[in-house]
Amino acid sequence: MSDEVAVMGADPAPDSPLLADAAARWRSAYIHIPFCRRRCPYCDFAVVTPDEGGTPDIVRRYRAALAAEIGMEPEFGPLDAVNFGGGTPSTVAAGDVAEVLTELDNCFAIMPGAEVSLEANPEDWDLPLATALVEAGITRVSLGVQSFADDTLEKLGRTHTPEQATAAVEVARAAGVGSVGIDLIFGSAYESLESWEGTVETALNSRPDHISVYALTVELGTALSRAVRSGVEPAPDADFQADAYELFGGQAARAGFIHYEVSNFALPGHHVRYNLSTWAQGDYVAFGLGAHGHRAGVRRRNVRRLDAYLRMVEAGERPEAGVEQIEGWAGEQERLMLGLRRTAGVKAGAIGRCLWESAYGVQLREAGAIDMQGDRIVVARPLLADDVARSVLSLSPGDC
Repeated sequence: MSDEVAVMGADPAPDSPLLADAAARWRSAYIHIPFCRRRCPYCDFAVVTPDEGGTPDIVRRYRAALAAEIGMEPEFGPLDAVNFGGGTPSTVAAGDVAEVLTELDNCFAIMPGAEVSLEANPEDWDLPLATALVEAGITRVSLGVQSFADDTLEKLGRTHTPEQATAAVEVARAAGVGSVGIDLIFGSAYESLESWEGTVETALNSRPDHISVYALTVELGTALSRAVRSGVEPAPDADFQADAYELFGGQAARAGFIHYEVSNFALPGHHVRYNLSTWAQGDYVAFGLGAHGHRAGVRRRNVRRLDAYLRMVEAGERPEAGVEQIEGWAGEQERLMLGLRRTAGVKAGAIGRCLWESAYGVQLREAGAIDMQGDRIVVARPLLADDVARSVLSLSPGDC
């Protein structure tokens, strides 16, 4: 099967090794839109609210800065995927999204049939906006639903209702969005297994093409971390999260979804190309506040302060906060860690065989956590993917 077929998402299946390996050759772009109407208590992303300076004038300056930063990137492309993340990209005008896509196409060329994805909140999402975004070139939307339970939404700091979330999927269909995804957060201390099961049933009944599920984590510096540290809020329970994750996996499989990465489930042909590329250690350029990119073994990250980002770009400087060369053993560690997130696994290579034969690898094998399938190493129990990744980080060339 040609790379073109794999890029277009026809076949193979989302969890196939062929697709996983082809994704390493794709080229992508990430655009960070930091603006949010409010900051969720669990969020540690680079976001800016109206109270923190996200005024209409700043939004216009940021849009101009994005164009300038894109123009600073050396020749790259053509692009197989573009992802607008945040923040909340649906808070900006469709015309701004269209202009950014024009800049990308002018500088790098966007492939015919490329995936162009945008994250959106249900409360922003209406038919005029969705239609305008499709006309601008958006082919995929990821809706930040998080939950279909009123009390859980309130505790998570979300401002939409379950009804708005369900309607958002219908609006995306009516607007002609080619692939509709929803994101869910599970395992908070605010829900029971029964309420989570209700969210899962409602999510599947809304008939999206893709569902991402993320365990609620307590990130340092967030309002949630301060509340947990002070005893105001309980920390998430790991056993409950494991039960919630297994419940979703079983329900999703029965509904025809393919589990192709730790947190991601897709109907056939609706995998996220951008994410598959990053997990395959593919090259992607990234623009905007706090954005991270990877190109030719070099990883770059941008500054996270909006004033610094605007000042540097407007002065003709790349807004970099750091540059890291990923090569040799470190490159192999990263390749294995990223690839093991996929249910297709990753070609073992020397470092994979080292993990397999190490003392900790033997423990993982005996626990049924990892498996060797031909020349690929696979995490057989996805909930343990982070533990396996930590074991990869502990390996050194002298261990092999």
